[in-house]
Amino acid sequence: MDTALIALIVIVALALTFDFINGFHDTANAIATSVATRVLTPAQAIAMSAVLNVVGALTGTAVAKTISKDILPQEYATLEVVGATLVSAIAWNLFTWWRGLPSSSSHALVFSLVGSGVAAGGWGIIIPKGVQKTLMGLVYSPVLGFLIPILLMFLLSWLVLRRMRPRLVTRNFRALQIFSAAFMAFSHGGNDAQKTMGIITFALAGYLGTKIDTVPLWVILSAAGAMGLGTAVGGWRIIKTMGFKVVDLKPVDGFVAETSAALIIEGASRLGIPVSTTHTISTAIMGVGTTKGFRKVKWQVAGRIVQAWIFTIPTCIALGWLMYRVVMLLGL
Repeated sequence: MDTALIALIVIVALALTFDFINGFHDTANAIATSVATRVLTPAQAIAMSAVLNVVGALTGTAVAKTISKDILPQEYATLEVVGATLVSAIAWNLFTWWRGLPSSSSHALVFSLVGSGVAAGGWGIIIPKGVQKTLMGLVYSPVLGFLIPILLMFLLSWLVLRRMRPRLVTRNFRALQIFSAAFMAFSHGGNDAQKTMGIITFALAGYLGTKIDTVPLWVILSAAGAMGLGTAVGGWRIIKTMGFKVVDLKPVDGFVAETSAALIIEGASRLGIPVSTTHTISTAIMGVGTTKGFRKVKWQVAGRIVQAWIFTIPTCIALGWLMYRVVMLLGL
């Protein structure tokens, strides 16, 4: 078998491994609040999230095209660049999962790609358009994730909650939170699985020596399946951080946080912006918490989450650069 083809198969396997890890790493994004409020059991929440991650992954390719065309030129899509990118992103994902930190798989992948690209051709080959899109998502998704739940909670309080007995509020929003958790899982699949589709398409362009504008169907299906399988495995470490250690949640809080985050993520997916579902839902949880009073939010835990966000970009650029150098040194 052609050596280049074997290398491509290894790269695709690595990409799907990243997607699988992304699934269990980010399972908490969709289900932590519904588990914390006891609306769903962990098994029920994980099963629902797995199915809807797959469904969401089949709904578009705008983010995939950003990853495959707008970060690095496809002529730099060597298997060494892609391999170094994936090893770097997987290593960071596993480290933050082990530490229970809800970091961004999205930014780990994008900035590992930037790092390996810089190692291969210097800063001049980086396409500003795609990086700017990613940085826009980095800034706007957590800001909106924090503000929209506050506005929505005040609106609900004014229109609905003040007129309901607490028991009735809990009963009604338990049902609504199942819907919001499903929407969150759907939007997560729609944004995150596309990043793996994009990196595989990028690798295919390098292997074939031609530009690829359309994501192949087999890439879409395999990425969707890998994310769904990873989600089914679950990620209890991060679920505990997101669901139980940031703020005490009730069903109405979970509904507001999940609905707000899902709307932001879905909008970004349609615009081709790779955003962090972790950033968005965690700031949404914080936003909901502040409506109960700033002291209700466990800001020390929130600070650890923010530290993970800050460290992801420079660490993954450095890891991507280093992994590329190691790959070239070893002649892999």
